[in-house]
Amino acid sequence: MKITYIQHSGFMAECGNCVLVFDYYKGTLPSIRQDKKVYVFASHNHHDHFQEEIFGWEAIYPQIQYILSDDIQAEPAGNRVFIGPEEDLELEHIRIKTLRSTDEGVAFFVSVREGNGGQAVNIYHAGDLNWWHWEEEGPDYNREMEKNFKQALSSIEGAHIDVAFVPVDPRLGDAYYWGLDWLMRHTDTSLVYPMHLWGRYEIIDKLMKQPETEKYRERIVRLGTEDRVVS
Repeated sequence: MKITYIQHSGFMAECGNCVLVFDYYKGTLPSIRQDKKVYVFASHNHHDHFQEEIFGWEAIYPQIQYILSDDIQAEPAGNRVFIGPEEDLELEHIRIKTLRSTDEGVAFFVSVREGNGGQAVNIYHAGDLNWWHWEEEGPDYNREMEKNFKQALSSIEGAHIDVAFVPVDPRLGDAYYWGLDWLMRHTDTSLVYPMHLWGRYEIIDKLMKQPETEKYRERIVRLGTEDRVVS
């Protein structure tokens, strides 16, 4: 599987028989072979996770399927599926489980079937599901946010994840890494890609030096630049 970082929370995963694009916001979409099935995911309606530009791709890629959070206002079409929190969906090459976001929309847990009898590849894209901790909101808000975050992630606790895309938001101050840290300690995740960085890539250097990440930091993927293949 090849992963391309597009920008912000946008990633493309190229598997043997399909391509998955998550939360395109802006940037250059890499070229995709015409014979590939293309699955385009949008976790919620915030402008930095969903742009109507993605619907123009169907003129280029005949085998395209959109999986959209049901809070997104878009015209129904035969290649568009709207999905809410805590739902399951099975399509030709993939099985999808959604988690309830602690912000808007959903997070995606996607199992990609590689060939007949092949082992599934598990991909987790958090969208805006995160342990948001805003000091200005006060202790009651932050306790409820922690509770909701852990409750949402409990449905994949202990799961094997080959690739995870998880917010590491510098606006959270000292709490910037809490969501990623909880995921890495409560799942079997092989590689984690920090996202939602707002262009502040230096936060990954800080993450690599954070004492709490010592046991898993070799599984954290450095981004550093935009629009490039990272693994």
